[in-house]
Amino acid sequence: MDRFNTPWRVTAAAIYTTPTDSRVYGTLDIDVTEAKRFLDGKREEGVKLTMVHLTTAVLARAMAFDVPEMNCFIRRGAVVGRERVDVMVPVQVGGETGVTAAIIRNAHARTVTDIAEEIRDKAARSRSGDEIKAARNKYVLNRIPWPLRRPVFLLLKWLTVDMGIEIRALGLSAHSFGSFVVSDIGSFGLNTGMTALMPAAKVPCVVVLGKMEEKAVVRRGEIEIRTILPLTGTFDHRIVDGMQIGKLARSIKRNFRKPEWLDAVPEEELADCPFGVR
Repeated sequence: MDRFNTPWRVTAAAIYTTPTDSRVYGTLDIDVTEAKRFLDGKREEGVKLTMVHLTTAVLARAMAFDVPEMNCFIRRGAVVGRERVDVMVPVQVGGETGVTAAIIRNAHARTVTDIAEEIRDKAARSRSGDEIKAARNKYVLNRIPWPLRRPVFLLLKWLTVDMGIEIRALGLSAHSFGSFVVSDIGSFGLNTGMTALMPAAKVPCVVVLGKMEEKAVVRRGEIEIRTILPLTGTFDHRIVDGMQIGKLARSIKRNFRKPEWLDAVPEEELADCPFGVR
């Protein structure tokens, strides 16, 4: 796909290795006052939504409709576009499992209520022992003797990501971890987290939600109390530069200002979307 392989991306893929020296970071404080009112109203109706669910929908639509060139990964020095927008959301489930992951397929074409229901369903299934295959792989590596763990990991990564071979028995492919990751540290009382990019995941970004707080801000020359959500992003600089991050930030702000749009299927936007619904 030549439209993905711009001169900078081809050069960056040769200069940088898999995200160890190509990480860039960004922070953004989002006014989510209207979004919080929307969530409160939904809860009064008996619909359980959280800011994580809303952020997942916000970012999926931002990537699909405003920054589609971000939805790709590096394979053997070339940028490869994905065919759909999937989102990985780590979920705390407690017990021996600790953390599992919910993969939301075609998240850009889903309502936020639908996204919330699927995340809850997958968390419940994980608590009952039915964890997705990709998330169970951590247990596979644990059973391998220490000197062989990294070679096995690198072999699996080479087969799935670099060679494009799907290993169904392990639930592994170049798309196992989705288009990007949304993670929440605000529930632990933390404001900012510069997270890592796992090499095998092959995602262009991980976005972390911090602790939502009321703050005094200046709007139209007046001091107001608004609800602010800090977001921190870690990006793969081989794919993402300042222009894409700026487009993503503007889309995030716009989507949070109209949360009702996130609880409807965006039919008109999907008609022109390069990913559609697959």
